[in-house]
Amino acid sequence: MSGDHQTLALLLFSAFVAVTLGITTWVSRHRHGSAEEFYTGGRLFSPMENGFAIAGDYMSAASFLGISGLIALFGYDGMLYSVGFLVAWLVVLLLVAELVRNCGRFTLADVVAARMRERPVRIAAGTSSVAVSVLYLVAQMVGAGSLVALLLGGTSEAARAWTVIGVGALMVVYVTLGGMRATTWIQIVKAVLLMAGTLALTVLVLLRFHGDFDALLTTAAERSGHGKEFLAPGLAYGGGWTARFDFMSLGLALVLGTAGLPHILSRFYTVPTARAARRSVVWAIGLIGGFYLMTIVLGFGAAALVGTDEVRASSAAGNTAVPLLALDLGGGAGSTGGTVLFAVVAAVAFATILAVVAGITLASSASVAHDLYASLKRPGRGRKPRGEVAVARLAAAGIGAVAIALGLLARDLNVAFLVGLAFAVAASANLPVLLYSLFWRNFTTRGAVWSVYGGLVPAVLLVVFSPVVSGSPEAIFPGVDFQVFPLQNPGLVSIPLGFLAGWLGTVLSHERADEARHAESEVRSLTGAGAV
Repeated sequence: MSGDHQTLALLLFSAFVAVTLGITTWVSRHRHGSAEEFYTGGRLFSPMENGFAIAGDYMSAASFLGISGLIALFGYDGMLYSVGFLVAWLVVLLLVAELVRNCGRFTLADVVAARMRERPVRIAAGTSSVAVSVLYLVAQMVGAGSLVALLLGGTSEAARAWTVIGVGALMVVYVTLGGMRATTWIQIVKAVLLMAGTLALTVLVLLRFHGDFDALLTTAAERSGHGKEFLAPGLAYGGGWTARFDFMSLGLALVLGTAGLPHILSRFYTVPTARAARRSVVWAIGLIGGFYLMTIVLGFGAAALVGTDEVRASSAAGNTAVPLLALDLGGGAGSTGGTVLFAVVAAVAFATILAVVAGITLASSASVAHDLYASLKRPGRGRKPRGEVAVARLAAAGIGAVAIALGLLARDLNVAFLVGLAFAVAASANLPVLLYSLFWRNFTTRGAVWSVYGGLVPAVLLVVFSPVVSGSPEAIFPGVDFQVFPLQNPGLVSIPLGFLAGWLGTVLSHERADEARHAESEVRSLTGAGAV
């Protein structure tokens, strides 16, 4: 890319970073240092504010860069991500949003521990939450690296590495200084910027084809090199039985995974009541639904205007389809319009990454401090909220370091695909224990622990021994082959295992379920009586 692109995009990056650091600094001067302030922002956000923040948290680099890229490469099959990510919110709205807000305080483990022995449950749920969060963070780091590689002409691996490190450092600053309140306002600003940018690009694509969506699809199919197959199922998932099972596995993970994501569940605690949590989700569904419809237009627009081959040449995983589309819509390389539009889209994508990593880091550091640290320290010393907050700040730095290292390793994978893996782990480890805790009267502590580990361990092991890590040219380690599991997404196997392990642990347990605590948590979850 030209020097104009670089200069303007870097100026816009810098402006966003300056604004968000300003928000963080302002919030840090007005915080009280309490755990509730750090984890939930004092529960002071309105449903509309929280709905925008949820949308900002959810519409990640995977959504903006990854999904459009997959549609540009694989057409119809790429749309599975858009549909799965959106439908998942119906599960959240109908099954968990209000109940989680009533039962918990800060984390997923609070909901489960309300009727179980705290220590084993918190250790299991905290471990799972950190694992899911780190996987999700890796996807954002890869998105940041792809974006900067495109901006700098794709020639500098060192620049990509330093970008990933820089994003990690910024997210640690946001979380340690500002906590949930700063993170929420960063996500609101980012959601507005992303919706505005996506809407502008969608309108420009449709104007290019005079509002004729059929002409857009026809042109995309012609320039894809696949003809009508581009608009039919099977291009990515139609090969053999392995591809078909991968399709089912991915769909299952996307639809069920959202309800188990720690950074999404933690957002329900930032509003004052359960009714406000439910209304937050309604706001979020409206924003997210509109956004995912627009990503379909952008994906087919990139295939039609840029061309599938050019998208693949820039990034084999398709992560740069939207910035290339913006360049074309603005007038092409070297034009003033192209330079401005490309820089704006690159800055919005970068803002997206920064906002999402801040939310995920906060949720995972809360799990480390509130669940793992509080459970593992010597009994009898009691909980010290301020001490917990200090541990959470240290945990943010450690999690950031791990995410940076893994992001550098996985830099050539599609970001939407990486998020699909995080969703699979969330649906396997977190969702079964959450649903059993809320709805099964006889559920026990052993069932809860088995449910978490029975989903988490198989999901992680299946990913390690899948084509994602080794045994294929696109793998993280292409030079070695220890692939055993044939599917790229483990959800089809690991999600049922999580539910099965929870059931087995309960029926094989000598401990009887505490009827009184179940009744208390049921009343609390349904009515809000006694909720924080």
